[in-house]
Amino acid sequence: MLSRVAENLYWMARYIERAEDTARLLSVNSHLMLDLPRHLPLGWAPLIEMTGTLETFNERHSSFDERNVVHFLCADAQNGSSILSALASARENLRTTRDVVPREIWEEVNQLYLNVADHAESGVSPRRRDAFLKNVIRGCQTLTGLIEGTLSHGPARTFIKLGRQLERADMTTRIVDVRSASLLPQNPEELLPFENLQWMSVLKSLMAYQMYRQQVRLRVRGPDVLRFLLQDPHLPRSIACSLETLGQELQLLPRQDRVAATVSLVRADVVDADIQALAHSPSKLHAFVDDLQIGIAAIHDTLSATYFVSGDSVPRVAQRQNQNHAGDHDND
Repeated sequence: MLSRVAENLYWMARYIERAEDTARLLSVNSHLMLDLPRHLPLGWAPLIEMTGTLETFNERHSSFDERNVVHFLCADAQNGSSILSALASARENLRTTRDVVPREIWEEVNQLYLNVADHAESGVSPRRRDAFLKNVIRGCQTLTGLIEGTLSHGPARTFIKLGRQLERADMTTRIVDVRSASLLPQNPEELLPFENLQWMSVLKSLMAYQMYRQQVRLRVRGPDVLRFLLQDPHLPRSIACSLETLGQELQLLPRQDRVAATVSLVRADVVDADIQALAHSPSKLHAFVDDLQIGIAAIHDTLSATYFVSGDSVPRVAQRQNQNHAGDHDND
């Protein structure tokens, strides 16, 4: 497989996963805001922090009100992490390489982008938002199902799965970091009565609430949620599981030693982490997640240098709130 083709498929998968994750974050936050009293200090700003687009947002908007944030993450074509931009980039990356995947996959990507482009502006309104976001999530999940059910096991499928798993691990670290800042010790006293509700929203952001209740069988508590999202080997969106799947996919490729070693090191840090210590110290958890983000960026950089033409992607810095996703790629 040509390096350019592999790179385009990798980024197509990352952008599809990004669009789904962003839609889910907006959906869960919309419902959480309805359940919480208006005066609580949560609001919409955390979503901008999670997506790493604070600097770009501040260039366009002066306040973190609901409409500004939702429009920025849904329909702003100049925000590379918006749903519209992510799907446009996924479509463009697949457009020149669509001969290596079944035609149905290209048609679904194209149709999903066109539907979102037609309805993104109207989907920002509270009245239509829920249906719009559900359609985005369903469309992205349909694509994942098509890929899993129709694409032969080979290099194309492998690079798609590498992109999906790395983006998934990245988003999980962001959600854990930003949400836990208001949920662990030192949080405002006025938030304490709603702690359970907020941890539930963290799980729902990652489609993990029902699996948590089945496997943990306890009330929703911070340390248990952290352990589940960081270390559970069976939850598809846990960081440990995402990295394990990433490592397994790498075994199917030649010259994978350096990348696989980097993945193993990052996964070992996750599996060996002292969750109780992290759960009782927001500063330790923040530093731990910063290290994970640097590790995830290192995986991407090593993968890019090994297999892709443009092996000079920009590494992610630790202060994620002032950055975009590292190495974002749009095939021109």
